[in-house]
Amino acid sequence: MSEGTNVATPAIVLGGSGYVAGELARLIAGHPRLALAAILSDSQPGAPVGAAFPHLKSAYPTLKFAGIEEIERLMRETPVSALFSAAPHGVAAALIDRLLGAAESGGVRTHCVDISADFRYASAKAYETVYKHAHGAPARISQFICAVPEHLKAAPTAHVAHPGCFATASLLASVPLLALGLTDPRLFIAGVTGSTGSGRKPVDGTHHPLRHGDLYSYGALAHRHAPEIAACAKQASGVEAEINFVPHSGPFARGIHVTVQAALKKPLSSGEAQEALAEFYRGCPFVRVIDTAPRVKDVAASNFAHLSAVTNGSSIAVMSVLDNLNKGAAGGGMQWMNRLLGFDETLGLTAPAPGWT
Repeated sequence: MSEGTNVATPAIVLGGSGYVAGELARLIAGHPRLALAAILSDSQPGAPVGAAFPHLKSAYPTLKFAGIEEIERLMRETPVSALFSAAPHGVAAALIDRLLGAAESGGVRTHCVDISADFRYASAKAYETVYKHAHGAPARISQFICAVPEHLKAAPTAHVAHPGCFATASLLASVPLLALGLTDPRLFIAGVTGSTGSGRKPVDGTHHPLRHGDLYSYGALAHRHAPEIAACAKQASGVEAEINFVPHSGPFARGIHVTVQAALKKPLSSGEAQEALAEFYRGCPFVRVIDTAPRVKDVAASNFAHLSAVTNGSSIAVMSVLDNLNKGAAGGGMQWMNRLLGFDETLGLTAPAPGWT
């Protein structure tokens, strides 16, 4: 689609019946310039999308999941398309490579935003060191850049890798500290995520009777997102930071709360810290710096992130909250796709949080 027309650009979603795929479908339903053309499901092609996502039946009363061959045909024949990948890491790269190859064979234009981890690293070696398996499409890595939209004005590549939910919350809080030279590069990050961050398949970490009313850490100081946060922080700030990350499972479905702590290089009041954050994110429509403790319910199910900071003279704590499925995944991905297609980055994303999730 050319920038001056109002014809909807076909959007294709990889990820089957997963939570992020469902959130992408929900956001696309409300987008004025995107139309959902297909959702890939190798396991249930031909099954109604509304059966997997009952809350979306009104938006997609007749749409059925598509197989890979149908998606390939769409990619070859569609003049301009938007490809969103919410497929699992280790699977996404090969799928994306196959579909981008189909678009190239058809001589058509497509942009991809990958929400898995497969294109977050600048080399196959870096990816394989963390994920312990071969990269599915190493020749494609140079076609992607990984960044939070607020930290990179324009993508220098045709495709983008989304940093992920914990990383987005952590980076929004951390990068200003590093880029402005406010703190030492040793950062301590504690984050709490909702159960939807673990995916749709029931496991002990997400099963409601086990998770409700409880709070516990996992992967403390050894989680695979820590090197991803460090890599994106260095790209955005120019500073190589030491990331000490402890994630926690929270007893709620949607949202992330992150606290980043660091030693200040020179004394700074809480008010001055707030002003520094606000100035850093001036002109960023989805990041709000507030003077009270940010709450998950104020952003859950929206594409907004709230930040707040306090200091005690020698150290600073920056609190960051966002919705893991929206700003941390599907919404952040759509924000990037809007830019790649030449749209205003806020299109389809300005609905406020419902407040009583």
